[in-house]
Amino acid sequence: MKRGGDLAVAALAGIIAVPLGLVIALLIRATMGGPVIFRQTRSGRHGQEFRILKFRTMRDKRFEDEPDAPRITRLGALLRRTSLDELPQLWNVVRGDMAVIGPRPTLPEQVVHYSPRQRGRLALRPGLTGWAQIRGRNSISWPERIELDLWYIDHRTLLLDLRILVGTARMLLRPTGITAAGGVNPGFPIPAEAPAAPRVVLPRQATAAAPRLAPEELRR
Repeated sequence: MKRGGDLAVAALAGIIAVPLGLVIALLIRATMGGPVIFRQTRSGRHGQEFRILKFRTMRDKRFEDEPDAPRITRLGALLRRTSLDELPQLWNVVRGDMAVIGPRPTLPEQVVHYSPRQRGRLALRPGLTGWAQIRGRNSISWPERIELDLWYIDHRTLLLDLRILVGTARMLLRPTGITAAGGVNPGFPIPAEAPAAPRVVLPRQATAAAPRLAPEELRR
């Protein structure tokens, strides 16, 4: 049922995404050249690796050790700020690599630092958006993001998924939390031997309301 819903959402979104994506592809080609699509290996469900798709946002390196930040073009910065660089991931959803809602996929070199409990984050297909995304995105630390993802896995419902979709739409209109001090992935990697934060367990009847949890609550 969830897979059918993912395909339906991807099909509806594709009505807008395909023509918009063609315009973006032409702009990237005109300003940065090829390739238009950036591919990167990520860890999916149960740790199975796949190639995530994004629109390219950085020009080619001018020298070998050039850092990433100066390479982001004006168009690339706009795409990142509006999350339009993520549009090609609708194809990842169609292929079955990803779902519409779930934990965001991370790099394999990050996943190897998960504790056994944190690997529970890999129980679902990674999502285009998720509970952690609307609760702070990259402005919160990785331990907090993982806790939010684990909470979602334990408490996911159709109502919660609809709430995440609405929250995502709001974030697209008023982008926040794109980056944080220290970069997009502050605090990573997480050493496997580091003590894990206690898992949040809420009463099952709380799932319908999907309560908003403060970071302090997640660390209790």
